[in-house]
Amino acid sequence: MFLPDIATDVRLFLPQITAMTHERPVMAAPVGQGDRVDDIASALMQSLPAKFALCGQGLGGMVAMEVMRRAPERVMRIALINTSPLQETPQDAAEREVHVMAARAGRLEDAVTGEIPISSLAPGQHRQDVMNKLMAMARTAGADLFVRQSRAMQRRRDQQSTLRRVRQPAVVICGEHDTVFPMRRQETMASLIPDAKFVVMPDAGHMPSLEAPSALTKHLRDWLAMPQAW
Repeated sequence: MFLPDIATDVRLFLPQITAMTHERPVMAAPVGQGDRVDDIASALMQSLPAKFALCGQGLGGMVAMEVMRRAPERVMRIALINTSPLQETPQDAAEREVHVMAARAGRLEDAVTGEIPISSLAPGQHRQDVMNKLMAMARTAGADLFVRQSRAMQRRRDQQSTLRRVRQPAVVICGEHDTVFPMRRQETMASLIPDAKFVVMPDAGHMPSLEAPSALTKHLRDWLAMPQAW
């Protein structure tokens, strides 16, 4: 089960879904069913199968951690990509409010590039193409969904204790050039999870599924092949 980031949809993971769908059942779910991570997780859990492997990026990773907190017996393994288990700081919440105001004022592109700037992507010729794909998804999502998702990120709980209780096979995947959730912060997150694998992708930033799709697919296949500890 793939859970996409703020202002994105299933297209965020389309390369991985396309590559893996002939190997196993693959699904993706929206993360906009409320303005709190708790509400999004509650809605999501009603439609999830009895057991599943969970992979989330950014906001999707925060929802994945909440699902893990509520129903660890249903989560067979977890992959977290460019996300954070921490509560929003007052400074970050205030900065996010600027993006909310821009979206409400009809400046959705400004809001999204404030949230995920092009500088958070790996440098190179494909950077603008990835940004164009992000903006296409954001325009489909619209300003109202962006605002709800922003509120959810502002109101999220601290999940550090949740991660310390994880016993399932786990991987934390970080794009080396990500400035939204920098590498050192993600390495610290990985250290909270017993026996978690920490992967740094040198050719990616905040959107590794689109920046280095084949490499991310390989890392996810390796994660799915990790033996269960219980």
